[in-house]
Amino acid sequence: MTTNVLKRPDTPKAESAQGVLTPEFLGELRGGYSMGREDRALHNAVTNNAIDSMALNRNAVRGEDGHFSHRIKLDGVTDQKQSGRCWMFAGLNALRPQVIREHRMESFEFSTAYLQFWDKIEKSNLYLESVIELRDADFLDRNWEQVNRNGIEEGGWWNFLVALVGKYGVVPLSAMPETKSSSETRTLNEILGRLLRRCAARIMELHADGAEMDRLRDEKAAALKEVYRFLAINLGEPPVEFEWRFRIRKGADKTAEAEDSPNVEDVGLSAPETHTPLSFYGKYVGSALGDYVCLYNDPHNELGKHYCFDRARNMVGEKCMDFVNVGTDTMKEIVKSSILANEPLWFAANMSFDQSTEHGLMAVDLFDYASLFGIELNITKAQRTRFYSGASNHAMAFIGVDISAEGSPQKWLVENSWGDTKGKKGLWSLQDSWFSEHVYTVIAHKRHVPAEILKCFEGEAKVLPAWYPGACAVL
Repeated sequence: MTTNVLKRPDTPKAESAQGVLTPEFLGELRGGYSMGREDRALHNAVTNNAIDSMALNRNAVRGEDGHFSHRIKLDGVTDQKQSGRCWMFAGLNALRPQVIREHRMESFEFSTAYLQFWDKIEKSNLYLESVIELRDADFLDRNWEQVNRNGIEEGGWWNFLVALVGKYGVVPLSAMPETKSSSETRTLNEILGRLLRRCAARIMELHADGAEMDRLRDEKAAALKEVYRFLAINLGEPPVEFEWRFRIRKGADKTAEAEDSPNVEDVGLSAPETHTPLSFYGKYVGSALGDYVCLYNDPHNELGKHYCFDRARNMVGEKCMDFVNVGTDTMKEIVKSSILANEPLWFAANMSFDQSTEHGLMAVDLFDYASLFGIELNITKAQRTRFYSGASNHAMAFIGVDISAEGSPQKWLVENSWGDTKGKKGLWSLQDSWFSEHVYTVIAHKRHVPAEILKCFEGEAKVLPAWYPGACAVL
């Protein structure tokens, strides 16, 4: 009887195979390790339990008392659900306390679905316009890759919000409520991406056939009509005009309009008003978002210099995200000044490190993997950037600070947009050392920013490419 022996097919080898894992070295790996009693106990523990539960640093949790020397009053927390709209929620959450306070409302929430609709329209237009711009680029060109890989994502930066609000205004939640598709966007985004790529392919076919620019833009316009219809079906059509009234906070003086109006039965209600999204923004928010600036902490670039991320925008014709690079101590002083003035701040951080949704806590070494496994894991913030593991991936709002007797911040209170079942009823305590390690971006009003930093914005920004570590929009 003949036995068939399977042989590994011959493959061509490099003349000098430096760094190959040889059979001899693999033998050393096996021979050099024996699972002793301690590792056997660890093996049994971590294969039967979640690693994070085993590594949770009880000292970090035990030291958190939940108290803050100053906190901005909130009215509930918001929930982005299964969507990448943190940057929208964080921005609107930073504006919301002022609206409630200045207009003596019992409660208030902006419609994020309204801005989401227009963001997707604008990003669709930007994507197709970028395809037209790069129509002669090789498909392996890095700009082409960035446009097609990230051009239609739903993440964003503060400047995205500024552009949307400036053009489209805002509306209350009642004027455009959430839908299943607005809060669970995976399938919506997948279909929209496929639709846009089909439209992009058509534009490229027309270009290959010699079509002029006007013909390409006609095709883009037809595509955007399809996009509008698709979004209207999923999110509803955004209001052009709407009626608005709100409950006046208990103890507040009633307006003359509310008292005199025969249509208002409950004197706790304001008088009905008719608004467009822009008139609503003008009356109830009014803040000039252009008076806010972006501060960034990037250990790889020179401090006190003006930079921008290429292609970091959501609208054709708008400027890309720009910032001045500052140290974290400077950033903290600006944040503290803003909070003491009862002004929340939009910020972005890397939530992949040492944060617990169960405990509502962000603390360095909150999960002590090093002690659990007997390995060294710490690298610097600059090294994390260099190896593409140090970048913002989530935006939230600072709403409080705990200041020591010596005047330095010990921890910060954070409003997240993950609902009230996570964290401490939707809030997180962010330890000051975690701020230094994992906070990258803060948006602050100019009145809290030193003049020498503001002057940096006057100079031309050094452009960092769209693939620079940290340039990817937060979700």
